[in-house]
Amino acid sequence: MDRVTAFPGAGHMPPLAPLSHPVQRLNLSVRDPNAPAWQPAPRFWWRRAAAFVPAVLTTGVLARIFADWLSDGGMWWLEWVLLALVTLTFFWIALSVGTATLGLVCHLMRRHTRGHVIAPLNVALLVPIYNEDTAEVFGNAFAMVMALRESKSAHRFELFILSDTQDAGIALAECRAFETLRAALPPDLRVWYRRRARNTERKVGNIRDWITGWGAAHEAMLVLDADSLMSAEAITALADEMAADPTAGLVQSAPMVIGSDTLFGRMQQFSAAVYGTLLSEGLAGWTGTEGNYWGHNAIIRTRAFADCAGLPRMPSFSGTGGLILSHDFVEAGLLRRAGWAVRFVPHITGSYEEPPATLIDYALRDRRWCHGNLQHLRLLGARGFHAVSRFHLFHGAMSYLLSPAWFGLLVIWALLGNGPDSVITYFSMENPLYPVWPEMSRVNSVLILVFMYGMLLAPKLMGAMALGLGEVRIARFGGAARFGLSLVVEILLSILFAPIMMVQQMVAVLRTIVGIRPIWSPQARKGGDYNLATVAMFHALETVSGALLVMGMAAGVVSLWLLPIAVSLVAAVPLSMLSGRRMGTLMATPEMIEPPAILQLARRHREMFRAAETPPLAAE
Repeated sequence: MDRVTAFPGAGHMPPLAPLSHPVQRLNLSVRDPNAPAWQPAPRFWWRRAAAFVPAVLTTGVLARIFADWLSDGGMWWLEWVLLALVTLTFFWIALSVGTATLGLVCHLMRRHTRGHVIAPLNVALLVPIYNEDTAEVFGNAFAMVMALRESKSAHRFELFILSDTQDAGIALAECRAFETLRAALPPDLRVWYRRRARNTERKVGNIRDWITGWGAAHEAMLVLDADSLMSAEAITALADEMAADPTAGLVQSAPMVIGSDTLFGRMQQFSAAVYGTLLSEGLAGWTGTEGNYWGHNAIIRTRAFADCAGLPRMPSFSGTGGLILSHDFVEAGLLRRAGWAVRFVPHITGSYEEPPATLIDYALRDRRWCHGNLQHLRLLGARGFHAVSRFHLFHGAMSYLLSPAWFGLLVIWALLGNGPDSVITYFSMENPLYPVWPEMSRVNSVLILVFMYGMLLAPKLMGAMALGLGEVRIARFGGAARFGLSLVVEILLSILFAPIMMVQQMVAVLRTIVGIRPIWSPQARKGGDYNLATVAMFHALETVSGALLVMGMAAGVVSLWLLPIAVSLVAAVPLSMLSGRRMGTLMATPEMIEPPAILQLARRHREMFRAAETPPLAAE
């Protein structure tokens, strides 16, 4: 066995009848006989049309405008590539606008109704960890179980801390923290700790180990990340949703990002609080019972997951196959394929996680996610997946492939976008080897640029407008003046950071294509400590790309419309250094101004566990 307990006498988890967790074959479409018969509500079809049809029509109109412009005098192959890239990249912008618009409608029409809970559930709270900050993990866990005890919920909850830690020092700290936790908790609260000696198949293997060994005693499992924090009300609401809906195999909450005081972390927190609500409402509106799973802060029907969501190995020439890294999307698709509903419920508040603290930390996490999401392209042809589940897989991959597309669009525009004085010279009849590059009037150029920037900013402005419908909610951001300033600063900063993140995601895609596997290491949740030399090396490609753009503009062969992008790329190193700077009250969120009770409780318990660490451990 590759399982070890925390320490002798710490308490073993109960010996339960194991659940099956078969490895599914993707070429087989098998309905779970335990899944109840049901039909999705018909309203989701018009909601999907409301999000997708305007996106397709708007993209078609823009493509037609560009095609008319480029076809003047015939189209060269590079112009066809430009048209394809414009169409591809703009569709996803238009879809986000359609989703936000649908979210605004759903937000205005929203009625919260909770179904009747037929019977309370026995729910396991699972916290998989790997070389994490011990005090943070156990402080959050302590806060959640104590809050649940005070809530007097009808459901029964047990906490399982599932360690994959391989560092001996951190493993010892976990054992001591668990001893402290058990001593501090009332005797009626059931908590368990298990550490695997070998972290076989990473988080997937960690969850599978728990299911096959101890899952049979729990109707549902609430999967959390090491940085997850949920209020008792949010946990109970998820359990209520599952108890009231026998068709639900998985119910996903919408975690809010909290806990960061860096510039980059604040950007993510503010944007999620202001704009994320409408996008979440819209996503829930058109996905319906074909929602997605993000790997944490979601409740799952244990038996359904065990019987239907066993992950296959990725196909390979050797026949052994590789591990699916972004397992959550696939698991959601397998559950829906077997006949279970997968639902996203953004109206449940009190679900939290922490964002990456710096731009480099964000990019490093993206490299791992990119590798896993691009794997999904090889699963699109699997039998039985619902069309929306396939779209989730495709969309996850496209979220990274769009960055090389944007970069290609940028390069082509730099080469050709300044008309007769472009980098690639287009000759007339004296040299007919090249076609004449069509000239667009200054007015048309400005109109198209304004239109595209307007589409990019539309979800942000709609999110701010939705908040403005209620004066109290604006006040929770520190008042109208601070909110307005924070909104402008966040928009300007996102414009500055976007080209840098585009290049970093392109790097992540190229690393995946050439076979460089990402290192599975714990996230630097409080931000890595990066010196100037490290940051300069990390952002060398952006700096060089920006310098080339500036040189082209100085020579008059690159369009000045690319100046904002060039400035961002040239300033990648100072912007990255700035991303980790500690902030005051700018871009404050309601959770920062008035920290929720569960966050205050977690912070107190984290300090308790830090104080309980012995001096020898601190010296290590």
